[in-house]
Amino acid sequence: MQDIRFDDIDALNARASEEFGAFGEEVEITQDMINRFADLTGDQQWIHVDVERAKRESPFGQPIAHGFLTLSLLPRLRTPSDYRLVGFGNATNYGADKLRFISPVPAGSKVHARTRLVAAEAKPKGTQITQEIAVHVVGSDRPALIYTMLVLYHPPFK
Repeated sequence: MQDIRFDDIDALNARASEEFGAFGEEVEITQDMINRFADLTGDQQWIHVDVERAKRESPFGQPIAHGFLTLSLLPRLRTPSDYRLVGFGNATNYGADKLRFISPVPAGSKVHARTRLVAAEAKPKGTQITQEIAVHVVGSDRPALIYTMLVLYHPPFK
């Protein structure tokens, strides 16, 4: 594993790629997880929480996870990397350039993610890292979710 300083823009951009890395850990999406997410967010749409109705009326034949539930799992779906950012004080989620929910995530399925570094850019308050993350249902070539994430890495506070 190579350590790269958070503010070494050239070294980071040398890691940028059109190719995604390896898949990370698999996480099972249970109906209980979906129900708890629905309770937390207030999104009780039947396609997520009414198992019998989803079996009868959903085009997917069963309940599916909320897109934002899948998105919220990104910290658990961390992907392996051959480098580690070092030297920063903290990192701030800076937002997204793109978010697409492409394919359903059925209850009972497992998901995993893979990532690619898009770019690193010097900003007045630190280094902005842009990564593209693809979350797939295990066994599916088509992603369930594509997310272009922006993270701002700040220097240590003195």
